[in-house]
Amino acid sequence: MTTRESDDVSAADTTVEPRAVFANLADIVYQGSGLDEVHPAICIAATMIVPGCDHASILLKRKGEYVTVAATDAVAQRVDDFEREIREGPCVDAIEEESAQIEPDLGTFSQWPTLAKRLLAETPVRGMMAFRLMVDQHKVGALNLFSDTPGAFDTDAAGRAIIMASFASVAAAAASRGEDALGLRSALQSNREIGKAVGMLMVLNDIDEERAFEVLRRSSQDFNIKLTDVAKAVIASRGKHPTL
Repeated sequence: MTTRESDDVSAADTTVEPRAVFANLADIVYQGSGLDEVHPAICIAATMIVPGCDHASILLKRKGEYVTVAATDAVAQRVDDFEREIREGPCVDAIEEESAQIEPDLGTFSQWPTLAKRLLAETPVRGMMAFRLMVDQHKVGALNLFSDTPGAFDTDAAGRAIIMASFASVAAAAASRGEDALGLRSALQSNREIGKAVGMLMVLNDIDEERAFEVLRRSSQDFNIKLTDVAKAVIASRGKHPTL
């Protein structure tokens, strides 16, 4: 995987088996790749796995400053630049507030009106999601996802994004510590109770138990991984499943 140069590449044009994408990321870590390779790979993987995601970036906080360490294209980089300039937006809030941030349609309403106005006028971006990334239990940054289609980021897309962000945190931590693929797989496995993840999804998304379990079950099928592993990913993100 390498960083894409074109602004026109769309995730909708790419159909990739999620487990193949995760296996590729694990291989990159196994090969001893540094974060300068892992971060771009994570961004590209997000556009392949999350429905409606056309652009992605990783924003890290270093010594009080926000730094874009990877971006799929110039559009994602531009959004990060705007957030740094304006000092508002989902990417910044995901880091500072330690919660998932989502804005499915910038044209209808935005909690970041100044940023939304710039994006609508100067970029194709019409929807945004941001999820904090953790390394060794320290908040370090955010995985930022952008869509050119209003309303494309629905509940299913958000559910996939949570799994992607959780995997990204583990992969980045493994790469920073020089762990091999076996260590990465072990870190992704869960002994947490599925019931805890179901409870989190119910409370945070105002859905019933059946719907919450269905979210976990569908993710398990899509990613072809154990249900307990999906539950761990939700719990690792402290259940910050965005409400749409």
